[in-house]
Amino acid sequence: MSGSTPTTPRDAASLVIVRERRSRPEVLMGRRPTRDRFMPDVWVFPGGRVDPEDASIPLQADLRRRDFERFLGRVSTRRARMLGVAAIRETFEETGLLLGKQEGGALRPDLASLEYLARAITPAQSNIRYHARFFLAREQHVSGALRSNGELLDLEWLPFSRASALPLVDVTQHVLAEAEHRLTGGRFRGVPLISYREGAIRLRYENAPASPHDS
Repeated sequence: MSGSTPTTPRDAASLVIVRERRSRPEVLMGRRPTRDRFMPDVWVFPGGRVDPEDASIPLQADLRRRDFERFLGRVSTRRARMLGVAAIRETFEETGLLLGKQEGGALRPDLASLEYLARAITPAQSNIRYHARFFLAREQHVSGALRSNGELLDLEWLPFSRASALPLVDVTQHVLAEAEHRLTGGRFRGVPLISYREGAIRLRYENAPASPHDS
């Protein structure tokens, strides 16, 4: 627990990669090692912190205009790109799966294959805090062979029902639910913001459409 001054959350980004098997969606998840200080032994999506170098990585393709707009001006265009790059870079490091290309050993992330899914801010009383953004991506945009570098263990494609039954934090439960909603044809209802107040989780939707027919 921290003192009276909350720890400033660090920007992070995660990638929710999904695939279709036997007419049902599956999601890629892994278990954090027992030794980790942050959320040991829980199941998460691949991802990690934004690095300053993410601003200078050349892109194969940029974020789509719709996804830029869904950030609602809460971050700059440059920061939005950095978040997308971090999600792809960290996923590649942790799983061996890449959205984009490798040229001469350097990554060229394909941000156009991402869909901005959700954001979450971890509790103010935590010593380790993140302001995390989650992106959705489909398997057909991914290349590479699945393998672990040790940051995530037991990497596995899981049906949503099985994934939801694993040891998860509440943020991951909400992000899973939003991903399944979109994958099963649910209308866009805004970008979920998951946060905490006085120890209780709060969920609200940002950039909600003006009518049920908006997308």
